[in-house]
Amino acid sequence: MPEPATPFQASQTCRSCGGRGLEAFLSLGNMPLPDALLRAEDLDRDEPRYPLDVAFCPDCSLVQITEEVAPEKLFVDNYLYFSSFSEGLVRHSREHAQRLIAERGLNGSSLVVEVASNDGYLLRNFTDAGISALGIDPAPDQADAAEAVGVPTIREFFGAELATRLRSEGKRADVIVANNVMAHTPSLNSFVEGLATLIKDDGVITIENTYVKDLIDHCEFDTIYHEHFCYFSCSAVDALARRHGLYLNSLEHFPTLQGGTLRWRLGAREAVDDSARELLEEERRLGLTEFGYYRDFGRRVEAIRSNLRALLESLRADGKSIAAYGAAAKGSTLVNFVGIGPDLVDYVVDRNVHKHGLFMPGTHLPIRDTGALLETMPDYLLLLAWNYRDEIAEQQVEYLRRGGRFIVPVPDPVVV
Repeated sequence: MPEPATPFQASQTCRSCGGRGLEAFLSLGNMPLPDALLRAEDLDRDEPRYPLDVAFCPDCSLVQITEEVAPEKLFVDNYLYFSSFSEGLVRHSREHAQRLIAERGLNGSSLVVEVASNDGYLLRNFTDAGISALGIDPAPDQADAAEAVGVPTIREFFGAELATRLRSEGKRADVIVANNVMAHTPSLNSFVEGLATLIKDDGVITIENTYVKDLIDHCEFDTIYHEHFCYFSCSAVDALARRHGLYLNSLEHFPTLQGGTLRWRLGAREAVDDSARELLEEERRLGLTEFGYYRDFGRRVEAIRSNLRALLESLRADGKSIAAYGAAAKGSTLVNFVGIGPDLVDYVVDRNVHKHGLFMPGTHLPIRDTGALLETMPDYLLLLAWNYRDEIAEQQVEYLRRGGRFIVPVPDPVVV
């Protein structure tokens, strides 16, 4: 994906179809980059902030942010996300890989390519089974980690140019996996053209991303940040795929994964099954292809901000201590939009050792190891990573046993 000429660009043109009639329905204001964690010596410097506005395209139904920060600033300079730290995601990915191996009859002569392969969390399931795999990821630390577990990795952004080069080298994929990356792609058409170029005629492409219906229905506004350029419905994916000679043939819904995730299966041959046909029809019936479905989202988001801040202020006024869990991008959106700083929350914990000792962008909350919870026993734990609520509860059995309580902020702030 090409880097924009400047660190920030605003556009009123749809990233998918090029339509110029984008209709805005949410503004989160000026936000710091979500993964631009700070060191102690950087706390006094000015942090760049960028507008974060969301719009709907009436021509192809794509929901998207209207700003574009250079991908290098998002996914290379400031990117500390490592997939392997989430046990639930690792388990989900292992099951996906094993199913693909069985269903597609993959063997030593097959090639599996993953776009945004991160630290090799998924592809190692194929290499361990003796199946050739190739990762593509521009983030240097994650690519190094993938190579260390035996996953060959190209350190580039994926698009039509890279796919054409790989094909000219004789590489065609039996399977392409693209999990939680298409939303991170500003150049959507180059990305999907690349998929169409690299996949074999009888191959399968599996794509996972947050489902925009779940985002809207459950008011998951913290899923919106500069790294996520788009939020997909099946209707938007179908239109995008067909533009490049691909077909949305089937899909699966994982309502508890990442706040609601769809897995789309695309192919160069049209073989649309009931799962895709029925959900496309349901989206038209419910109105996901019309602006009205999204119109009041901003009002609902404002209510969460007001209610969550009031809850935290009330607890603090009663002398309660509060920590937070999850120093990820969605947590950055939430604390910055709501205005949650050290006056309301003492610190944030995260399992990712690469983040320990750093500070959240914007609000400068310190990030600590999860062991800090039992050392200090805060009365309440605000789940910034609320989408991993069950996994966190399993990890923090002792904290809960000692009387700690969770605050779940979305879709309505509640204490559990």
